[in-house]
Amino acid sequence: MNNACGRMAQTFRMIKWMVRIKLLPTYLLATFSPTKNIAHCMKPYKKLFAAALLAVASAGPFLPTEVAAATSNALAGPSSMPAGVSFVARDTIAPDTLPDMLSSDQSAITPTLSSIPNDSTTAAIVKRLQALMENTIFDRTQVGIYVYDLTADAPIFAHGEHQQLRPASCEKLVTAISALYHLGTDYRYATTLSIDGEITDSVLHGDVYLRGGFDPLFDRSDLLQLVDALHSNGIRHIAGHVYFDRSLKDTTAMGWGWCWDDDTTPLTPLLYERRAGLEKHFLAALRQDSLCDASEIRYAETPRRAVSLAQRMHTIDQILLPMMKKSDNLFAESLFYQMAAQSGHPYANHKRGSRLVSQFLGHIGISSTTYQVADGSGLSLYNYLTPQLLVTALRYAYRDERIYRHLLPSLPIAGEDGTLQRRMTSGAVRGNVRAKTGTVEGVSSLAGYLTAPNGHTFCFAIINQGIRHTSTGRNFQDRVCRAMTEE
Repeated sequence: MNNACGRMAQTFRMIKWMVRIKLLPTYLLATFSPTKNIAHCMKPYKKLFAAALLAVASAGPFLPTEVAAATSNALAGPSSMPAGVSFVARDTIAPDTLPDMLSSDQSAITPTLSSIPNDSTTAAIVKRLQALMENTIFDRTQVGIYVYDLTADAPIFAHGEHQQLRPASCEKLVTAISALYHLGTDYRYATTLSIDGEITDSVLHGDVYLRGGFDPLFDRSDLLQLVDALHSNGIRHIAGHVYFDRSLKDTTAMGWGWCWDDDTTPLTPLLYERRAGLEKHFLAALRQDSLCDASEIRYAETPRRAVSLAQRMHTIDQILLPMMKKSDNLFAESLFYQMAAQSGHPYANHKRGSRLVSQFLGHIGISSTTYQVADGSGLSLYNYLTPQLLVTALRYAYRDERIYRHLLPSLPIAGEDGTLQRRMTSGAVRGNVRAKTGTVEGVSSLAGYLTAPNGHTFCFAIINQGIRHTSTGRNFQDRVCRAMTEE
């Protein structure tokens, strides 16, 4: 009995191992028949699976045409797979589901390998990408790549696409697409001035409330417009108090998983010219206009009975441009917390922002076990995404014209502007690649769109991790983009 239990435990350990390396389907096809006992079947195949493990360890990047042939051979008979090739299931969105934008409960479906393009242009691109993977830097560093042909609706190339890696500022892509999905493309940031009291003989017998909108674009011109709103409503003096409403977000000044030496602006809804300190500047402006002599900063939520006098607003497009072109972390965090605030609860925190992003990722079929979202900018040490996830988000944006129309203009253009201005400055790649860059210590990433020589639109994601020099990752990414755009 004990021996039988031991064999069964060994069996289940073997099954668990095969699931992890994705060899279970091959094993079942090769070994099982209705009359065989599982414990009995496994014994003769120990050597077979030792060899299979060696093949997986030495396998190169995913080559669609070779995988298709290997899969066909495996299903047709007992012949073995070509050397160096492993069949890996792809957790990507089925092409026919994307136009319908997927229901929230719909899981990801693997695209059929028969749909992969086999034209000469694609074959040449795959060959060039395969050659790039022979670089010796990958003996000591990690890389994840996923390339998808949006025109043909098929995967082109993949290597380590399921690895959970730090995305750096490519996290901003997920933040931007999630925000456009949840908030809408016409969303506006709002900093609101309200009063609670009566105006008699140009005197406000009551209080003034300024609710911060976590708006990094709020500047002196906006502030003076709010002061002018008091004058235009007949107020020459404030007899009550001035309160500042910071209820849009909690009082945590840094993101979850940020390092102590990150050079960041405190995360507060009361921003003035991209810095904290709207309170003192507003009070100073009121004193200058003799509206009040208050200098003490008081905080309180705006009462529901208060009357709004004025709002200063900025569009989501105005936020996206510096957020993506310049990779501005503050702008990304402001958008992250705008989502969080939509829950209806005051003092939004990073957990609510992450929850909204997760809702979007679930909507497009991404399993919550494959990533972790800690912030909106990519600064956090706790962010983990896969290249496949980034590509799936880019595919979704491409299929949604409403989102794509706002996302694409915000992306840096190779050799022309933003964080790609000094990269890929010549050849077919210049002006072609539109992509978000990412850089933190030890990580370099790039994800976005380009046009292949056959006129097809590609989306791609590349994450280099474990690199000592940022240039190592950037140079490799540039070579990948050239390989996809040159004849």
